Amino acid sequence: MIDHKKIEQAVMLFLEGIGEDVCREGLKETPERIARMCGELYGGMEEDAAVHLSKTFSVDSSEMVIEKDITFYSTCEHHILPFYGKVHIAYIPDGKVVGLSKLARAVEVFARRLQLQEQLTGQIADALMESMQPKGALVMIEAEHMCMTMRGIKKPGSRTVTLAKRGVFETDSALEERFFRMMRAER
Repeated sequence: MIDHKKIEQAVMLFLEGIGEDVCREGLKETPERIARMCGELYGGMEEDAAVHLSKTFSVDSSEMVIEKDITFYSTCEHHILPFYGKVHIAYIPDGKVVGLSKLARAVEVFARRLQLQEQLTGQIADALMESMQPKGALVMIEAEHMCMTMRGIKKPGSRTVTLAKRGVFETDSALEERFFRMMRAER
């Protein structure tokens, strides 16, 4: 649960720590604004992806389903700086599919937490496997990290790509190849 008062106190200490005057006009309401923002950015801590992924529909097909280019924004737990990009999800249904918007909602649950991209990728794949019980799931994330762009090495435009394979995607390389062919289509 987000504690707005603690966040406001921490922001005031931070501002004082960098030499700012917390009483100046432009900063007077900043601690409160940051606390509200934290409720929005880190609200995924209080959510369960299974709630979204439980809305399924019966199907006869077991053909690959891909939802690509799901935009996400998250925060790196190492530097508390944003990273953002696209999530691509594939799964092989085993008698049921999930509403397409529910995949994006599941991504949001995990992205709205302090995160590591590698962890985020696995969490999404695991949630799909646990909630939908497909034959397999594959999640790929391409993201730019502000900790690489605005500090440290300062290399804007560099992207980190992570991949998590579960179920049949772990053992059937032809399925993985098909995923990558479909990803390249119409890009």
